[in-house]
Amino acid sequence: MAQQTLQTLYVSQLKDLYSAEQQLVKALPKLAKSAESEELSEAFTNHLEETKNQVSRLEQIFESLEENPKGKKCAGMEGLVKEGSETIDEFEGSVLDAALISAAQRVEHYEIAGYGSVCTYAELLDRSEDLGLLKETLEEEKRADEKLNEISEDINQQAMEGATEKEESSGGKATSRETGRGRKNRTAA
Repeated sequence: MAQQTLQTLYVSQLKDLYSAEQQLVKALPKLAKSAESEELSEAFTNHLEETKNQVSRLEQIFESLEENPKGKKCAGMEGLVKEGSETIDEFEGSVLDAALISAAQRVEHYEIAGYGSVCTYAELLDRSEDLGLLKETLEEEKRADEKLNEISEDINQQAMEGATEKEESSGGKATSRETGRGRKNRTAA
């Protein structure tokens, strides 16, 4: 029989977020390693540390709820992480960085939506301590998205300039990307 309480939905959504954050802890090092821009790589590395703290906050909430955080797989995040990994093999240079930012912002928007919902549930369920922890994470996710926006301004311009230069210099000849030569090895760590 389907569950019909807000408390049950709250716990279910928290488990989904816990799974999402665990997946990100595994994915962020690969993104950091793949980024060409030092600033972008550093942003991914810094967000990895934030993500580990977010996992700890969720564990505190589960402890107060006397619930196990495990048992649910976040399929949404799984798909977003898979798309991000595919991006690494598909692009290079500043275009890769632009694609990584796009993938990372999809993740941030997904998390912002999820944390926004559980904040509302925590407030309605009068779980003020949970709400404080969840709002802290929500604000971190918003700041991460803003940081990605800032970084993207230069990177998107570089990607545009690089693409135009390659078109002009190739004169219709196959580029190293098209022939598969000149590519860094970007396998998972």
